Amino acid sequence: MNVLFVIAPYKYEGMWVFDDPAAGLSREPFIAGIDTMIDKAVVNIPEAERGFRAIFSAAPFPGTQFKLEWRREEAGGNWYYSDQFKMEGWLCPALFKYFSDPPRDIYVKVEPKK
Repeated sequence: MNVLFVIAPYKYEGMWVFDDPAAGLSREPFIAGIDTMIDKAVVNIPEAERGFRAIFSAAPFPGTQFKLEWRREEAGGNWYYSDQFKMEGWLCPALFKYFSDPPRDIYVKVEPKK
């Protein structure tokens, strides 16, 4: 099982989405606050809407920029809180393509695609 995961979100029809063929996901959207967190996280990445790299893990790793803390389950997904952004966001059941159980914390690094 992987410890670090990588996705490349981009904007489609005005929404942040990502593809992960290995996980069976295509244009999987980020909604309910996570989209707003992404807007804030990528503010310094030129043309982020065309795609950027997001590395994430349930464990801290070098270069981590953001931490999401688990709050509660709802509608098959899970709410996470960002102290950095002072807001919550909902991660849909696609989270279970990467983790067998919702992690207590999710650590994230965003960077331009090379």
